[in-house]
Amino acid sequence: MTAKPTSSIIHHFSSIEDPRVNRQKKHQLQDIFFISICAIICGADNWVAVEEFGVAKEEWFTEVLGLENGIPSHDTFGEVYAAIDTEQFSICFSRWVADLANITEGEVIAIDGKCLRRSIDKASKKAAIYMVSAWAQQNNLVLGQVKVDDKSNEITAIPKLLSRLDIKGAVITIDAMGCQKKIAKQIKQQGGDYVFSLKGNQGNLHDDVKTFFTSSLSPAVASVNYEGGHGRIETRSIRATADIAWLQERHDWSSLQSIIAVTAKREMGDRVTEETRYFISSLDANDPKRLERVVRSHWAIENNLHWVLDVAFDEDSNRTRKGHSAANLAVIRHIALNLIKTEKTSKVGVKIKRLKAGWDNDYLLRILGVI
Repeated sequence: MTAKPTSSIIHHFSSIEDPRVNRQKKHQLQDIFFISICAIICGADNWVAVEEFGVAKEEWFTEVLGLENGIPSHDTFGEVYAAIDTEQFSICFSRWVADLANITEGEVIAIDGKCLRRSIDKASKKAAIYMVSAWAQQNNLVLGQVKVDDKSNEITAIPKLLSRLDIKGAVITIDAMGCQKKIAKQIKQQGGDYVFSLKGNQGNLHDDVKTFFTSSLSPAVASVNYEGGHGRIETRSIRATADIAWLQERHDWSSLQSIIAVTAKREMGDRVTEETRYFISSLDANDPKRLERVVRSHWAIENNLHWVLDVAFDEDSNRTRKGHSAANLAVIRHIALNLIKTEKTSKVGVKIKRLKAGWDNDYLLRILGVI
């Protein structure tokens, strides 16, 4: 076996600048990338574990990479990733995923943020890192991520993330934080559509939409969907209208085409709860079932990305903090998750796939897309 198998993924990240001075380079940057990606795929969750995995597989890595100085120490992994520019890393990631994914007409791309809770560093007065990610529901892949700048929020990160993605023909879903006219305009300029959740952060917009749907002018329920399981029954009904000239006069959203109300009624034993959420969209209101599917698809980023990162990768417990290390490790987890999700021959969950890759070198290469 030669070093060639590594090129299928590593070449996408070859433009990242090596932060080390030449006299300190005992290990090639691409080797550090490859070993760390393999280790994270196979169950390692920190730099000590990455080193131990490398040492356990040193003969195999030497065969694959032609290593001259053995496996880097955990300090080397940590220092390199602490110094690598996360912006460059994330841009390379999005370019790699663009080759991996197949974004077709109507794909729902959910954008949402997640806090890396244990990345907080009180000693250095550094807040916990917040990553905003884009999740393609049909592809079941992370399309990209942006670290929220210190003293900033999602509103500034979302446009940066969108600019890295090809969203033509896709529907972008964002929670109330991203319900901004500039973001809506950018999505339309890039050829996409949007469905934004409404809350009280948009002045009177939420109140006006809520007042309409709770008045006698509200349209009738256009679609009802039922779902049951684990002793719970959920009924979701949707109302939507494109008759919103009155709203446009008050709020001037140039690309706005419809407003939506989704009411969820949950029954569990004797307990019944009901909640109505409101949305605005650049989609027409003539297909309420599609609108309901789009609204529901937004939660895929919570269930299929954030939850998996916490359960299968133990992300919320990770204490990596130095420099850019925590954010870059989050990107590597996204790489590992995408590769694991893309591998379809093994019909087991992410956690078991990680174990299997650690046990079986050929299966690891399959996940990497080499065989």
